Amino acid sequence: MTETAGALDQLAIDTIRTLSIDAVQKANSGHPGAPMGMAPMAYTLWTRFLRHAPSEPTWPNRDRFLLSAGHASMLLYSLLYLTGYGLTLEDLESFRQWGSKTPGHPEHGHTRGVEATTGPLGQGFANGVGMAIAQRRLATEFNRPGHSLIDHYVYAICSDGDLQEGISAEAASLAGHLKLGRLVYLYDDNHIQLDGPTALAFSDRTLERFDSYGWHTARVEDGNDVAAIEAAIEAARGDERPSLIAVRTHIGYGAPTKHDSQKAHGSPLGEEEVRGAKQFYGWDPDKHFFVPAEALALYREAVPAGQKLVAEWDEALARYARDYPAEAAELRRRLACKLPDGWDRSLKSYAVGDGLATRKASQEAINALAKPLPELFGGAADLSESNLTDVEGAGIFEADQPGGRNIRFGVREHAMGGIVNGIALYGAFFPYAATFLTFSDYMRGSVRLAALQKLRLVYVWTHDSIGVGEDGPTHQPIEHVAALRAIPNLTVMRPGDGNETAAAWACAIDACEGPTALVLTRQKLPILAGTSEKARDGVAKGGYVLRDASGDAAAPDLILVGTGSELQLAMAAAEALEKEGIRSRVVSLPSWERFEAQDAAYREAVLPRASRKRVTIEAESPFGWERYAGDEGVIVGIDRFGASAPAEEIFEAFGITADRVIELGRKVVREGLHGRVVATDAGSGTH
Repeated sequence: MTETAGALDQLAIDTIRTLSIDAVQKANSGHPGAPMGMAPMAYTLWTRFLRHAPSEPTWPNRDRFLLSAGHASMLLYSLLYLTGYGLTLEDLESFRQWGSKTPGHPEHGHTRGVEATTGPLGQGFANGVGMAIAQRRLATEFNRPGHSLIDHYVYAICSDGDLQEGISAEAASLAGHLKLGRLVYLYDDNHIQLDGPTALAFSDRTLERFDSYGWHTARVEDGNDVAAIEAAIEAARGDERPSLIAVRTHIGYGAPTKHDSQKAHGSPLGEEEVRGAKQFYGWDPDKHFFVPAEALALYREAVPAGQKLVAEWDEALARYARDYPAEAAELRRRLACKLPDGWDRSLKSYAVGDGLATRKASQEAINALAKPLPELFGGAADLSESNLTDVEGAGIFEADQPGGRNIRFGVREHAMGGIVNGIALYGAFFPYAATFLTFSDYMRGSVRLAALQKLRLVYVWTHDSIGVGEDGPTHQPIEHVAALRAIPNLTVMRPGDGNETAAAWACAIDACEGPTALVLTRQKLPILAGTSEKARDGVAKGGYVLRDASGDAAAPDLILVGTGSELQLAMAAAEALEKEGIRSRVVSLPSWERFEAQDAAYREAVLPRASRKRVTIEAESPFGWERYAGDEGVIVGIDRFGASAPAEEIFEAFGITADRVIELGRKVVREGLHGRVVATDAGSGTH
């Protein structure tokens, strides 16, 4: 057994180890080796440095702890149980079982004390950068001389896998540039990954790499040396740069044959190996889920210590409120995630006529909302002048300008996604992130985790179709909207003009939980008749009747359904078809998710089942549109990659025009045409 820790320290460390291996063994599933090696650094951090409050886990000024190496979840669950977050030994015994509070990877909102859902490697690393940005920004907004209400740290434990993922390199580069000195990461440098030694695929000079990013770096040669770990963390806290401390650990520490072996990574140790490890620690191998009273008492000191921290902070907030009452009220509002009265009054209403690109309408919405909502905070991946996402006159968030409201993420889409997740998890902010829609693929892992955690944030994805034009098929999204609609909890909104765009922003801000994707055009769109009166309520419901048919409106001859830039085609076609005696309704359907959330009566009123003759129009993949076109309708879409040419020529070549929709509508009603009519059917189309 190691001699580098005191007896009580060692007992407390080995308690984490044995709880972890017992839980994994009982579940017959999990990752035992990492908690065995990480236990000393986690113990040191949680008992020597972490300022937290188990009885009030959302206390605003707590230090944040992220287990970016989420596969080592039993390390975190052991700590949460031991320090008094409400987990029980029974919860640990039900690790990875149906309905348990201890799922395979940590899940925010599911288990008390888990700050972020982690497991996909690199995500927690990026989340921590977002939390450190939020801490810096909130402290700049509200701290005053003599009043340091926001002064905590963000800690994480990350693995070699985290550091191999590209998202961590992107996030680390930005963190170093921004000099996020409240960020302290412990690197579990155990030289092993699932396939074998890290040397098979990873020969980076990691600390030199992080030095080049502008980080403070350090190395602890013995991962069991509590004093050395403590000194390294102390030095990191005193540096103005973000810090990475490489701690040389041993996966499966103490296991007779699986010590320093990849066989300890992702599978239970086995009964005999568990017995051998416990004997190595000096424990009774026949005791399972055993927690020595002395170790539990040491860990549970966190409960009264946390209560004291919260009480002191509450008193500090009360003093602050006496000196700065308006600021205190605003801070409380922000922390409670409440919107101020009248926050949406300044959103524009646009008159019918020549319009503007929906990305431009989004820019005007952002700037209308920025004044009443100082929590609106975000930026673009080197595309702010194209996505039009800057809050005008609000400055850029930089190391020497932490009051800026516009974040320059650089060409780092995946990290941008993980960082805004961290800002959203932090609280007190409503973050947004922007890039071209085609590059939403680059950030999809982070988007999926935002949806899984139901985070309140907005994606501004512009240049949404073949309307991108000359940039060609690499930049023209085809399959992206369909793929995004497949993500649970993500609300996708493709507004059809300026009024629908303002309404979409209002919906996104007012949403209680879950991310919203705004899918916006590069090209100008006309402001359509009826949207100024109907869009605000109609967009909130996901779909609405924008133009009704003449005569018996309850049973139109034809329903034309459009989104985004194709809504104007539906309106033009309806007007022409009405003149031919085909009574045509136009339904705007900017959000499938919101529309499906309405009751059956509303959906029936908009899309009556009796009206089976339909044409849906969207310059994207037709995938999924069958649910709205039905058996007797036609789906107009694109099932091939785009082309490089002026946008008008591409729309014409691909047959996505008003004339084409008129022709198809006529054939649907009079000839019974049905099925998909896609770009490959439309005409020449050059590539």
